[in-house]
Amino acid sequence: MKKSWWKILAIALLAYTLIAGLLFDVPRLPILNETIRALYFHVTMWFGMIIMLVVAVVYSVKYLRANELRYDDLAVEFTNAAILFGVLGILTGMLWAKFTWGDYWSGDPKQNASAIGLLMYFAYLILRNSLTDVHQRARIGAVYNIFAFAAFIPLIFVLPRLTDSLHPGNGGNPGFNAYDLDSKLRLVFYPAIIGWTLLGTWISSVRVRLRRAERKIEDRLINQVS
Repeated sequence: MKKSWWKILAIALLAYTLIAGLLFDVPRLPILNETIRALYFHVTMWFGMIIMLVVAVVYSVKYLRANELRYDDLAVEFTNAAILFGVLGILTGMLWAKFTWGDYWSGDPKQNASAIGLLMYFAYLILRNSLTDVHQRARIGAVYNIFAFAAFIPLIFVLPRLTDSLHPGNGGNPGFNAYDLDSKLRLVFYPAIIGWTLLGTWISSVRVRLRRAERKIEDRLINQVS
């Protein structure tokens, strides 16, 4: 029970996010209206994604320094979880865009940059799966992961701000925090970030255990054959 406290916290926070995000009162803003509730899902999922990508980069660096596969396991699974939340974030963002911009995908610089960023990480998975040697895959994957993150951050946070964009916080448009004078959104926003991040950590830890179990089984089969 003591070891599972953070899992219980994740469930509680996400349940609170779902209920409060859909039922709590929100600021009544022009154009946005009820669609501002997407902030609790679309934006917070991407915050969780960024946190998990940072963790993946840390473990990629640790692998390059120690050459231990346990660090590679953590790096790739945190990246997998981050990609999952990135895809969910884009889908919820498309739903929000439909009601505020009139179309699911309008070619906005923020949308295009986010899609390109996710494609970079899909390429990371393809690259890893194309390599058969375990340590070569881990080493090349770690290097790619580090450089992908270094390109991903300016791609989604810096470049859209330098162009005309409809997205809040970009292209001269004020972000949500400029409107949030009564802090109603923050009551759900910050717990949602923690909840999604804990869920991503939970998913990653389960997949790491599966990955290590599969490796042990493969090693036993190889030893039996030899």
